[in-house]
Amino acid sequence: MKMQNTLRATVLAVLTVVFGGLALSPAIAAPQPDAIPSRWEFDLRPGPLRVTTVDVEGVGPRAFFYMPYYVENNSGEDRFLAPRFELATEEGEVIRSGGSNVPREVTRTIIARFQNELLEDEISMLGPILQGPENAREGVIIWPATDLKVDEVTVYASGFSGETKQFVRPDNGEVVVLRKTRMLRHATPGNIDATSDQPFRRTVDRWIMR
Repeated sequence: MKMQNTLRATVLAVLTVVFGGLALSPAIAAPQPDAIPSRWEFDLRPGPLRVTTVDVEGVGPRAFFYMPYYVENNSGEDRFLAPRFELATEEGEVIRSGGSNVPREVTRTIIARFQNELLEDEISMLGPILQGPENAREGVIIWPATDLKVDEVTVYASGFSGETKQFVRPDNGEVVVLRKTRMLRHATPGNIDATSDQPFRRTVDRWIMR
């Protein structure tokens, strides 16, 4: 029964995230990315998703998800890097990375653990990215872990491809622009130990239109 509920919640979460809450019938297929990329695309190499606990001044220990990533520009011309990351749970909760939910001290603490001078925070990653591996960028994304009793966590990464597709909502005829997005799904134990700092098993890694 728990597995059925989890599957049902996962499907609802995906539909909510991809189509903004629009209920689609099975006959309406979601647009898929082109088999061969038709627009520019960066080489995105996501690292493992983990959870950790950081002492926040005036608050105490708090749990955070975090994920490092590497991005390289082999698109044929210099471009602007403006990545966007969201984390979704099987319950339908969608969390934006960074912002006021992640204090600066938390970002500094997590970055220091990598002992990597090239690793940048989310804000620092915004900006030009020149071509070639010598100009590759490395960043880390952090989310507050507000719910640790989940069986599945999915990260959606966009801003790494110029491919878009239009989708007409069947309920009101509104034209929605979907962007090529990397979907990274992870199996979590259902009762996450926020002190373990162990990587979650990645079960899905593919491009979707979202």
